[in-house]
Amino acid sequence: AAAGPASAAVQVDRGAPAAEKNIVETAVAAGQFKTLASLLDKAGLVETLSGNSRFTVFAPTDAAFAKVPQATLDALAKDKAKLRAVLLYHVAKGKLTASKVIKRKSIKTLNGDRVGVRVRGGKVYVGGARVTTPDVAASNGVIHIINKVLIPR
Repeated sequence: AAAGPASAAVQVDRGAPAAEKNIVETAVAAGQFKTLASLLDKAGLVETLSGNSRFTVFAPTDAAFAKVPQATLDALAKDKAKLRAVLLYHVAKGKLTASKVIKRKSIKTLNGDRVGVRVRGGKVYVGGARVTTPDVAASNGVIHIINKVLIPR
C-alpha cells in the first residue's frame, strides 16, 4: 500500500513544470497558439501576461484564427488599439477556473466589455466560442482553449 501514494506523488511532481510557465510561455509551448502569441507580441501584451498578476485567458487556437476573415486580421494588424481591444476581450483579471466560470452569467474582460457565459449540454461557451480544453494551468493564471476568436461589438 505504501507504493501507491509514492507513485502518485511522482506523477504530481512530473506535472509541476507545466505550471511553472507563465500564460504566454504555456501558450507558446502548446504549439497551437502561434497566431495568438504573434498578435500578443504585436499588441505589446506579452509583458503584461507574463507578469505576476493573475489572469484568465480564453485562448483561440490557430485553427480559430484561420476562420477569421483575412480583411479583419489585416485591419487589426494595422490598428494597434483595435488589436489590443480584441486581445484584451479574451482576458479576465484573476484566476477563473472552469468551476468558477460556469457559475457566472458573464465575465468582465480587460477591455472593459463583458463576455457572456453559457453551459449547454455539458459544454461551456464564452462569448459564443466553445471551451474545448478548460483549465490549462500557468504560473500566473489559467488558460481555457476556445474554438473561435471573440470580436467585441
